Amino acid sequence: MGKTIQGAAIGAAVGAGVALVGVPLAIYALGFTAAGIAAGSMAAKMMSMAAMANGGGVAAGSVVAVLQSIGAAGFSLGTKIGLTSALGPLGAAAGAKLFAGKTAPGDEPEESEEGA
Repeated sequence: MGKTIQGAAIGAAVGAGVALVGVPLAIYALGFTAAGIAAGSMAAKMMSMAAMANGGGVAAGSVVAVLQSIGAAGFSLGTKIGLTSALGPLGAAAGAKLFAGKTAPGDEPEESEEGA
């Protein structure tokens, strides 16, 4: 198998992994958890700023509200499929581009003994 194909396969796997694991972990790391917004976190600061901008409440559908919903319940199956469908091919394209023109061991053309 050529390096470009291997790179595309690796990139697709990384893209899918980012969609299914990386994005939820990043949301959790910001402080949007199943138990609510973690005190002293970036999420708490975002919530405070959103509340000040909206007269004391956080507007439904705002970034903070959506991220807290994801933090509390996770992604729906449809969202997981959508993210994987978008980030998988993007990762495949990036992986193929990174490994384009490179050869794997055993892919080198064999020297012929004709004309010797």
